[in-house]
Amino acid sequence: MPIAAATLTRLKAVAGAKGAIDDPAAIAPYLEEQRGLFRGATPLVLKPASTAEVSAIVAICAETGTGIVPQGGNTGLVGGTVPAVDGSQVIVNLSRMNRIRALDPVNNTIAVDAGCVLADVQAKAAEAGRLFPLSLAAEGSCQIGGNLSTNAGGTNVLRYGNARSFVLGLEVVLPDGRVWDGLRGLRKDNTGYDLKHLFIGAEGTLGIITAAVLKLFPQPADVAIAMVAVPDPAAALALLETVQAASGDQVTAWEFMPRYGIDLTLKNVPGNADPFADLHPWYVLAEATGGGARAALEAALERGLASGDVRDAVIATNETQAAALWRIRETMPEAQKRQGAGIRHDIAVPVSRVPDFIAAADRRIAAARPGTLIIAYGHLGDGNVHYNLSPAAQADADAFAAARPALTRIVHDTAVEFGGTISAEHGLGLLKRDENRRYKSEVEIALMRTIKAAFDPAGIMNPGKML
Repeated sequence: MPIAAATLTRLKAVAGAKGAIDDPAAIAPYLEEQRGLFRGATPLVLKPASTAEVSAIVAICAETGTGIVPQGGNTGLVGGTVPAVDGSQVIVNLSRMNRIRALDPVNNTIAVDAGCVLADVQAKAAEAGRLFPLSLAAEGSCQIGGNLSTNAGGTNVLRYGNARSFVLGLEVVLPDGRVWDGLRGLRKDNTGYDLKHLFIGAEGTLGIITAAVLKLFPQPADVAIAMVAVPDPAAALALLETVQAASGDQVTAWEFMPRYGIDLTLKNVPGNADPFADLHPWYVLAEATGGGARAALEAALERGLASGDVRDAVIATNETQAAALWRIRETMPEAQKRQGAGIRHDIAVPVSRVPDFIAAADRRIAAARPGTLIIAYGHLGDGNVHYNLSPAAQADADAFAAARPALTRIVHDTAVEFGGTISAEHGLGLLKRDENRRYKSEVEIALMRTIKAAFDPAGIMNPGKML
């Protein structure tokens, strides 16, 4: 049903002149998912400046049965922050809630509003000589609330874990408007259900995260970064074992990329340069941190050269070189977007099964649609593969787009066959909501529905997402 004019008036009054947007032109940027796959409609975008304002907004929506779409930096890739097309939901964007509430270097914690940009949290931690390890390509615009609501992954999961691993406490506005204050900086608290983990990864379907207490870590004493050419994914995985054996838990990132992906970054993103004189089929971007990390990485690469797992390697000698190597990996999504039509997947399998998954998926995609270009890259160290497809040169773009469901089914079926999942770090949103039912058991879906009904019986929190 359309939102009543009286309800919109009440919501605007809570948010104030600076926190309410009802002009269609000004609303437009908030309505579309980053890749353009989903676009919704709303009569009102609300940008509260405090938890009290969020609480008052949610209370009005609960009273009137108005759907709420929580939104952070709107950098998601599955349509999780897009409102319904009928305009029956309001967007609650938390970007004005961007305070650093407290930083405790002794306890190694930082308390932040949900609207804080990830890069700003990293920078604030660095000012105190600490590290906040969550890192992803969108860190200059994505926000902590969205990172937690989607349980974001990124490049440092191998050593530090995903977003869930960094959370000690949360503040959440519940679907009836009440505020749960769980902002505790405790590493041990066995006093009942660990409620914060219900909201992390829930994509705003159980409540709105408004603040968090996050773990910090000591800044690493040494950082070693290398680009390594390898013959195939199996060699990349074997080399990871070698480096981990030499360095213990010092391996922070282990990103792998095919040659075609490198070519796209060189072609479509100005400023990138090939670190090697010769062409190689596969590459690994390796990062190790801590005392002696560089020596351990160099020794492991020497052993890799002797075993044949390494074809060539470039180790950064300064921050500029390190940034240039990382830029190749981080601009790969942008390079694909500029290339044009594509079908992207965010799957994960056990780390040991990555080479087998890629080989099987490659065979099946080639048989189903010969000539399809495959870019399989991502976080080899944690088993997360961005298995992306592009049409062959001169291929019919419309025909390729029409093949999306069949090709996606092949990729997802193959991932699950190898013990994996259809969504490693991007979430479900609208894009994978229905697909998820094919792979989740009836028991799992029923448990998820039970939790949703318990927290949000009226179904106003991010309606239609995830379930």
